[in-house]
Amino acid sequence: MLSYIIVIVLSYVIGSIPSGLILGKTVWHVDLREHGSKNIGATNAWRTLGKLPGFTVFVADLLKGMVGVYLGMLLVGTSTAMIIGGIMAIVGHSLSLFLKFRGGKGVATGLGVLIMLMPSVSAIVFLVWLVVVLISKYVSLGSIIAAVLVPVCAFLTGLPLEFVLFGIVAAIFVIYRHKSNIVRLMNGTENKIKAGSR
Repeated sequence: MLSYIIVIVLSYVIGSIPSGLILGKTVWHVDLREHGSKNIGATNAWRTLGKLPGFTVFVADLLKGMVGVYLGMLLVGTSTAMIIGGIMAIVGHSLSLFLKFRGGKGVATGLGVLIMLMPSVSAIVFLVWLVVVLISKYVSLGSIIAAVLVPVCAFLTGLPLEFVLFGIVAAIFVIYRHKSNIVRLMNGTENKIKAGSR
């Protein structure tokens, strides 16, 4: 039981590290909370600072999800602990301990979790996300569609029930975090992806 608690706490704290904010202020001397969508995630970094900063923030956020799952594997060694570690990393990124429980939308961190838990599913949903974004130019639309596909792909590829349930929980969380984007997509005011438009 103690090992699970350690996984939960560590994964949440690591997920809470505001990668985009730290990198933006220390490397590019820009506070992402003051530009664009005011979000500290990779999409706003891409729009505000450019392709390289956006990609760098994306990788940093992705690694947080991978570390969360790894902690579950290392400290407990069960799939349940790995899933819990991944979920807590996503929660930490979105509701950061260091940002008064605010943060990013959890997509990059969620992909890091997926890569560790379900490599084949992560490859499928990433490709779908990429195609949707390239065609529509809406990152949010790609993220929402990809999130919905996670539990579907997990089920169709015959993964254990806990992985399917994780996919459902993660999809609901990501969609909820995108509720304002959904409204903008529906009324035609959502921003299209464009690098370095600050």
